[in-house]
Amino acid sequence: MSGATLATTRIGVVTFPGTLDDRDAARAVRLAGGEAVSLWHADADLHGVDAVVLPGGFSYGDYLRAGAISRFAPVMESIVDAAAGGMPVLGICNGFQVLTEAHLLPGSMVKNDHLHFICREQVLVVENADTAWTRDYTAGQRITIPLKNQDGQFVADDRTLDELEAEGRVVFRYDGWNPNGSRRGIAGITNTAGNVVGLMPHPEHAVEAGFGPANEAGPRAGTDGLGFFTSVLGALVSA
Repeated sequence: MSGATLATTRIGVVTFPGTLDDRDAARAVRLAGGEAVSLWHADADLHGVDAVVLPGGFSYGDYLRAGAISRFAPVMESIVDAAAGGMPVLGICNGFQVLTEAHLLPGSMVKNDHLHFICREQVLVVENADTAWTRDYTAGQRITIPLKNQDGQFVADDRTLDELEAEGRVVFRYDGWNPNGSRRGIAGITNTAGNVVGLMPHPEHAVEAGFGPANEAGPRAGTDGLGFFTSVLGALVSA
């Protein structure tokens, strides 16, 4: 993206029927300095965006299973092709579920092991700070962002888990308590190229002081999620 600036960098935010957090994701993009572009699930045109966010919610009511219907939306065909060409794609919560259903990321998301919806401020350990979405963090850093899901348990066979570990593709782990029973405490993963990242917690809800999780600065002061969006904008501008 030679000559690109933060203000001219366009991040698409997809809306499916049942999406809840698209406006929050768009606001996070704007707070990071980029331009947020709304993408409709039935439209295969990505409108020239430079990256895509699949936000959280309950797309198509999570009928069949979470993300299973969204995988066949026209916009996803374009996103799968764009991701194969290196476009950065971030899947948050339901977006992570869609990425696994679309086979852009391995594994699957199933019901939390306690079978209850959970909503809490969650500490994560950054395992991989080399992806397009995590370059503004450091490996081993602990960040706090909200978690809210009922189908948040990441599962995969041992061979896949071993490959993710060996290739450094585990991006985040839950720190302390594993809130949903995810295998090996995995909260987020990436593809081999590092341009596609999926995670269950919600960075878009921790981007603005006064509206985020509590931290040492006080209640609702946390902005640990903003680094996702500044990371991808920086990666695109420097490309």
